[in-house]
Amino acid sequence: MKAWGSWETVLLGLLVLLLLVFGFTQTGFFSVDTLADSTFNFSEKGLLALAIALLIVCGEIDLSIAATLALCSLAMGFTLKAGLGPWAIAAAALLTGVVAGAVNGILVTRYQLPSIVVTIGTLSLYRGLALVALGDQSVSGYPDVFSTLGNAYLGEVLGAKWLVIPIEFVVLCAMALLVGLVLHRTIIGRRIYAIGANPVAARFSGIEADRYRLLLFVFSGLMAALAAILLTGRIGSTRPNIAIGWELDAITMVILGGVAIEGGRGSVVGTMLSVLLLGLLTFGMGMANVTGIVMSMVIGALLIVSMVLPRLRRRRLAARH
Repeated sequence: MKAWGSWETVLLGLLVLLLLVFGFTQTGFFSVDTLADSTFNFSEKGLLALAIALLIVCGEIDLSIAATLALCSLAMGFTLKAGLGPWAIAAAALLTGVVAGAVNGILVTRYQLPSIVVTIGTLSLYRGLALVALGDQSVSGYPDVFSTLGNAYLGEVLGAKWLVIPIEFVVLCAMALLVGLVLHRTIIGRRIYAIGANPVAARFSGIEADRYRLLLFVFSGLMAALAAILLTGRIGSTRPNIAIGWELDAITMVILGGVAIEGGRGSVVGTMLSVLLLGLLTFGMGMANVTGIVMSMVIGALLIVSMVLPRLRRRRLAARH
C-alpha cells in the first residue's frame, strides 16, 4: 500500500497555508519556542490517533480509548498511593491498558459483537470507574521522572539546550515511525489492509482475522497507557475527567488524515499530517483567543468535509472512466 498520495499532498498544502496564516497574523507564532510548545497541544492525542488509524484500516473502531487512558491514569494514582516507585507506576498503567484493550478485543472477536457497540459500552464502564473511584478528588505528587517525560525538552535531558524538542513529541514521532513501518512495509500491514478491505476474502486466504483484531485492540490499550503516562506527568495529577472527549478528537484526526471509515485504506503519513494540522490549528486559534465552542465547530466541520471530499473525488474519477 502507498504511504503517500494525493490526499496527503492536500493536507501538506493546508498545513503550509495554516502556518503562513498564523505566522503573519499571530505575533511570535513562528518562533522556535512557540512551535515547540505547540506540540504539547497534540502529542498525546496523536498517540491515540495512531492506534485508532490501525483499527479503522482493519475495519474496527475504539471509542473507549480516551476512557482507557483515564483508567490507566487511575491505576497510576492507586499505585502511587500504595507507595510504589516509578517503574511500578508505569507498569500499572501499561498492564491496565493491555487488560482494557483485551476486554474490547475479546468481546469483538470471540462474541462477534460490533466494535462500535462494544467500545461505547466500555467507554461508559471505564470512564465510570474513574469517576466513581475518584469522585471530585485528584491524585498528585508523582515522581519527578513523570514530569520530565511530560514537560521537558530533549535538549534538557541530553545537555544540549539548543535542542528545543519536547520529549512527548519525540515519543509520538518514534511511535509513528514504528507504526508506519509495520503498516506499510511488512506482511502484517498488508494483512491489516486485506482484513479491512474484505474480511471474508481475508479469512478464505488463510489470514487469522480475529487474532489481528484482538492484537490491534490490545495495542490500542497500550497506546492509551503510554498517552496516560505522558499526560499524567504533564499535568502532574490524576483527575476523573482527564482526556474527556479526546476519542472524538483522535477519530477526527484519523478521518481527516484520509483513513477510510469503512476500512481498507489509509496511511500513517496522512494521519500524522492531520495530527499536525489539527494540533496547530487549535493552538493557533487559542493564541487568537478563539473560544472552545468555535474550535469544536471548526473541527466538526473539518470532519464532515474530510469524509465528503474523498467520496466526491472518487465519484468524479469513476465518471471519467
